[in-house]
Amino acid sequence: MTKPSLPELLHAAVTAVGGAERPGQAAMAEAVAAAVDDQSHLLVQAGTGTGKSLGYLVPALAHGERVVVATATLALQRQLVERDLPRTVDALHPLLRRRPQFAMLKGRSNYLCLHRLHEGVPQDEEEGLFDPFEAAAPSSKLGQDLIRLRDWSDETETGDRDDLTPGVSDRAWAQVSVSSRECLSASKCGYGAECFAEAARERAKLADVVVTNHALLAIDAIEGAPVLPQHEVLIIDEAHELVSRVTGVATGELTPGQVNRAVRRAAKLVNEKAADALQTASEGFERVMELALPGRLEEIPEDLNYALLALRDAARTVISALGATRDKSVQDEDAVRKQALASVESIHGVAERITHGSEYDVVWYERHDRFGASLRVAPLSVSGLLREKLFTERSVVLTSATLKLGGDFNGVGASLGLAPEGVEGEDLPQWKGLDVGSPFDYPRQGILYVARHLATPGREGSRTDMLDELSELVEAAGGRTLGLFSSMRAAQAAAEELRGRMDKPILLQGEETLGELIKNFAADPETCLFGTLSLWQGVDVPGASCQLVVMDRIPFPRPDDPLMSARQKAVEEGGGNGFMAVAATHAALLMAQGAGRLVRATGDKGVVAVLDPRLANARYGSYLRASLPDFWYTTDRNQARRSLAAIDAAAKAEGR
Repeated sequence: MTKPSLPELLHAAVTAVGGAERPGQAAMAEAVAAAVDDQSHLLVQAGTGTGKSLGYLVPALAHGERVVVATATLALQRQLVERDLPRTVDALHPLLRRRPQFAMLKGRSNYLCLHRLHEGVPQDEEEGLFDPFEAAAPSSKLGQDLIRLRDWSDETETGDRDDLTPGVSDRAWAQVSVSSRECLSASKCGYGAECFAEAARERAKLADVVVTNHALLAIDAIEGAPVLPQHEVLIIDEAHELVSRVTGVATGELTPGQVNRAVRRAAKLVNEKAADALQTASEGFERVMELALPGRLEEIPEDLNYALLALRDAARTVISALGATRDKSVQDEDAVRKQALASVESIHGVAERITHGSEYDVVWYERHDRFGASLRVAPLSVSGLLREKLFTERSVVLTSATLKLGGDFNGVGASLGLAPEGVEGEDLPQWKGLDVGSPFDYPRQGILYVARHLATPGREGSRTDMLDELSELVEAAGGRTLGLFSSMRAAQAAAEELRGRMDKPILLQGEETLGELIKNFAADPETCLFGTLSLWQGVDVPGASCQLVVMDRIPFPRPDDPLMSARQKAVEEGGGNGFMAVAATHAALLMAQGAGRLVRATGDKGVVAVLDPRLANARYGSYLRASLPDFWYTTDRNQARRSLAAIDAAAKAEGR
């Protein structure tokens, strides 16, 4: 029997999932197969509706080596494991004459910990131990969640938090889960043989395809202790998110509350002298943090440095002492010790990192109305880390609907540690960029309208002209509007204003869960949904409910964002254009994602309205526009309103 061709395999898979074959999908599959065969790297932009999941799964499964697929969102992980992979494997089985196995793998804290569930855990609110199931009143929300978790533990096969519906609060889940640092390890734990996290790892070791998330991929790369099984092919979907997820994993934080918890956890397990030293250092750190003002610390102030050195040294002493002392009143000492050790090691690590003072780190204070001050440290760039850890010893395919910014892949490539496409050199990973287009006819299906006549938005103050324009556009569209705002304050102001002006329902992010808001938005065409960052990327509402997408302004990072401004400054000091490399790239990526909310199916029509004249007038406007779908472009407000009214009338005539 001859080996089946890639087009045959793709045809079988597409038929199995009930899809339609797309030229872009076929081109993508061929390019992925070529990259995997010659162990090179590929950046592939595949627009919404291309069917990119099958575009990479089919050639990866056909290759036969182990593949890790890393995604950013839970929704895509679920789609892969529950829908795309089972159907694809079934369809390819007769042709490949083997049945590839697949498994999902997440970080340890995503799985129910049976030890915690049955033995109880140290509580942060109290000194000492108690059983959370006894202490939480059964009538309280926490008590009800915990009782439901205990019942669920008897029936779940995975212990995966995301398989529990409806979900529970973070506070409840914290009572029944552990981080990898707090885990006793399967060999020392009385529940090791039944451990859900260990079972997931074992399944992953046997699987041909392991589906994970960007965060676990980052932990695997950064921490040097392999979490993922050996693999020959790495596919990163939603790759536009990778840099921010890796940065998040590589960011350290210290807060007075976190230090106090560590002191309480360690107090019963070490000698009095070591406990007192950590307590004193904690109080010194708290005093410094009370006076902390938000912003970057280009140099560590003397008082902070002194407090961090004291914290570091006291933490080191406690870590050494934790192994020796035994307190007869402490039950389940191994688990308590492990939790205390994890807390103190975390504090020691961050204090050490900041006092050590690397030129490649950015340190800043943050203030939160509810949680007070925190001290944070993050890498100035993760590009070197990604180049070293990701692009050696395996073929890497990165894909997303938005990787090509300003007309090429080099901006995203640079953030991943890649030299410009085609540049040869020792130690430089070789890669290709491919844009397979979209099945949608963007110039016919959508209009990009830029409100050129509006005043340039300032940093503060109300934008009366913008709100007037927004109101007119929403009225013309008959509702059907997704409002994407650069800040929560702007979204709230717009919702309040429009609720006073018109009788269309205006939903506002934060007033309900995101899932509930999106469901209600999709259900009623007259409804509008206003919000900020997660809406720019997380909304998939095909059809007549979303025919107008409004962006209030170009979403540049805030000028006082310590990490972004530090990255911009570093590019400038290296002779580059910091604004274009950092701020404009950040804005282009978000705008491309935001504009992608409009056309989600072949029958969708509508307008993307940007209420910021800089997109038409500024020198960087053409770069940002080149990053958006190829909509028909206008700055004529009357044209935009007439088009919206016509689209609304057509939808109503069809009863939508």
